Amino acid sequence: MDKQRKHPKGLMVLFFTEMWERFGFYLMLGIFTLYMIDSNPADGFLGLGFDDAKAADIYGSYLALVYLTPFFGGLLADRYLGYRKSITMGGISMGLGYIGLSFNNELIFYFSLLLIIIGNGFFKPNISALVGRLYDNDQFRAQKDSGFNIFYMGINIGAFVSNFIAAYLRINYGWGWAFAAAGIGMFVGLIWFWSGNSYAKDIREVDYTTPPGEKDASMMKVFTSLFLPAIVAAGLGWLIPGNIFGADSTDAFLFFSIPVIIFYINLIRQADTHEKEPIKALLAVFGVVVIFWAIFHQNGSALTLWAERYTSRKVPDAMQRVTDAFSMNQVVTTELRPVIEKDAHGVPMVSETGEQLITMRPDAYFNNVPKEAWPDDYVEVKLFSTELFQSINPGFIIVFTPLVVGLFGFLRRRKKEPSTPVKIGIGLLITALSALVMVAAAIYSENGAIKASAGWLFGTYAVITVGELFLSPMGLSLVSKLSPPRIVALMMGGWFLSTAIGNKLSGVLSGLWGTFDVKAYFFVTNMALAMLAVLAIFILLPWLRRVVEEHIKS
Repeated sequence: MDKQRKHPKGLMVLFFTEMWERFGFYLMLGIFTLYMIDSNPADGFLGLGFDDAKAADIYGSYLALVYLTPFFGGLLADRYLGYRKSITMGGISMGLGYIGLSFNNELIFYFSLLLIIIGNGFFKPNISALVGRLYDNDQFRAQKDSGFNIFYMGINIGAFVSNFIAAYLRINYGWGWAFAAAGIGMFVGLIWFWSGNSYAKDIREVDYTTPPGEKDASMMKVFTSLFLPAIVAAGLGWLIPGNIFGADSTDAFLFFSIPVIIFYINLIRQADTHEKEPIKALLAVFGVVVIFWAIFHQNGSALTLWAERYTSRKVPDAMQRVTDAFSMNQVVTTELRPVIEKDAHGVPMVSETGEQLITMRPDAYFNNVPKEAWPDDYVEVKLFSTELFQSINPGFIIVFTPLVVGLFGFLRRRKKEPSTPVKIGIGLLITALSALVMVAAAIYSENGAIKASAGWLFGTYAVITVGELFLSPMGLSLVSKLSPPRIVALMMGGWFLSTAIGNKLSGVLSGLWGTFDVKAYFFVTNMALAMLAVLAIFILLPWLRRVVEEHIKS
């Protein structure tokens, strides 16, 4: 019977483990920016009250670091800890971090983020590496791309559900309960993982460590020649007078990344002859996909602000019974309240005498609603919660994944399936097109002067989701295909390093949101960056395709 299986048993164990982990991760991410900028005590659930620029900086730094630590987690798992132990350690750390966020305290907030960042470093690269190892025998090797697509679907089931739970809990019980739910989801995932190990022995069989070879650096050498210089570089980046890339945290992160990038480049010099070309190919792809992540992960920052401030979120009368039943309405009124006036950059404005400018205004939702369209005073207006828009992308992934997997299967049977590098290039091209949708949204909403239809966000997420399915799971598959067996998790950490740099750049770009008086230009910038990445990948394509073909044949 096992000989007839298309996918290994362990895939479903890892699928649901990742689903629960991503439930917690994306629940937290969906409300992260909203929680940081919330300064409205009217609902009784006060957030941290940060301005837009600070929130964008923290958002980008968190996403950067949470995808940087997989480098270290992958290295430790490859050599010493093994994958299952690393996944367990990471899951516990992340679960405790999410629960820590439920305390509305700034010091605990930063410490909890640190726990999540460390935990993800142990969890994320190693569960992906386990998936790849399950497909390393001849029985399943041809299904590896499809296996990663299915695994990726598990990620997005968790991401889709999470925002509905987040909306319900934060509206009815407060931010703390929503963050606590993320932690509970993480621990449910760990329980499933260890119970599934008794069922899927193939997971245990591929969970082995590979001691460093003669050409591999010891952990002490890695610490002294990589980690220590990276910390010093980060300190220099932070202490530079002024800043180079818009914020001290950005300078520190990018300086930190330089020794790590050099470490990966040195892997080529230390590799055996037959390993050099695959490592070079992976590093080239890592460099190009940075742009994808810089654009994609604006969903939790710039696009969240677009949904919060510029999108019509009024619940249609016909749907109010449904949303009332699930208690997920955000309720606002036209009641006038004192509001501190801020400039385009979120900085509080002051009068000539130095006093803060305070005016009486209704809820901020009505800022770009014509006054004649306001309801009568004190009438409640029911809105879709902003975080629900974060479920559009994973929802489309759930719908589109079977279609994309089916398309690739159809083409494979006719021996016309694109190579993995071609799929990545197509994904980048589609990402560029997704930015065009938001350019149109900005134009048709008169630069945000009137509320934009929610259809624009559905449109841009639909397009970028197709690009994501062509790129992200294919990238994981490519790492698994080309990495030398002794450093699979380490190279998976390299994939997440490129994600980390892209994520930090997403925060940098989102931090520029307030500087673009014409919002369409912001999205044009995204499109231009994506097209540069498209140009780079297609220039490299003949070489990448040859490396992949030669490596697989060998």
